[in-house]
Amino acid sequence: MSDSTYTPPKVWTWEQESGGQFASINRPIAGATHDKELPVGEHPFQLYSLATPNGVKVTVMLEELLAAGIKEAEYDAWLIKIGDGDQFGSGFVEINPNSKIPALHDRSGSAPVRVFESASILMHLAEKFGRFLPKDGSARTEVLNWLFWQMGSAPYLGGGFGHFYAYAPEKFEYPINRFTMEAKRQLDVLNRELATKTYIAGEEYSIADMAIWPWYGQLVLGRLYDAAEFLDAESYEHVMRWAKAIDARPAVQRGRMVNRAFGELSSQLRERHSAEDFETKTQDKLEAAE
Repeated sequence: MSDSTYTPPKVWTWEQESGGQFASINRPIAGATHDKELPVGEHPFQLYSLATPNGVKVTVMLEELLAAGIKEAEYDAWLIKIGDGDQFGSGFVEINPNSKIPALHDRSGSAPVRVFESASILMHLAEKFGRFLPKDGSARTEVLNWLFWQMGSAPYLGGGFGHFYAYAPEKFEYPINRFTMEAKRQLDVLNRELATKTYIAGEEYSIADMAIWPWYGQLVLGRLYDAAEFLDAESYEHVMRWAKAIDARPAVQRGRMVNRAFGELSSQLRERHSAEDFETKTQDKLEAAE
């Protein structure tokens, strides 16, 4: 037993930051920490986000809708810098009291509607425009099965495996082994399903794929936690096939860029207000013009 074994107190109190890369954004209370209004653009949909896997789900969906010719899905995407605490501003908390990205303001109807939680946003948009989610029957249920599988599983992948493998201030064998086992079990679930069908819910691309790919697809492609080799990602051949096929979609490539504030400058479109922004307002072009 390690000398650093922790004995929990009878009542936990918050005495210091939790440690790790994201320590400054973690706290045991909700609510706004400061007054800050959110910017508002001209389009029906106002997205406030960051290109984490959860954020990418929604920008991929919006770009896929636009690629399908649905002009009514035009949107403004505003960067929320979670490291700076933007998600604790009063305007953001009004849209999402849980202070997590992504958050969407739908102004397309007679009264604005707030939509938070990535699965809720995907369903809201799919139902509004009649795309990427069957209207009824077993096909709809199967898409929802996998959409909510992702919502229930990703905390183990991100908050569990990702935290202890990549972000925790110290490496400990027990939590890394515990969450690696679960991450690999989840990959095996996907691999077995994708052995017999093109997409996770069948032969049609859906919001389930859009929800799962930013986490598990990018993981096996080596874009999350630098962990593809550690997890032996290549051994999940059907997940790899699916991940590469979705990665090749132009709308997915655009969606990955929106609200991105890290990586190569040419891949960062920190704000998105029109389709032309992908050609003229990536961070490499903006910095070159300064």
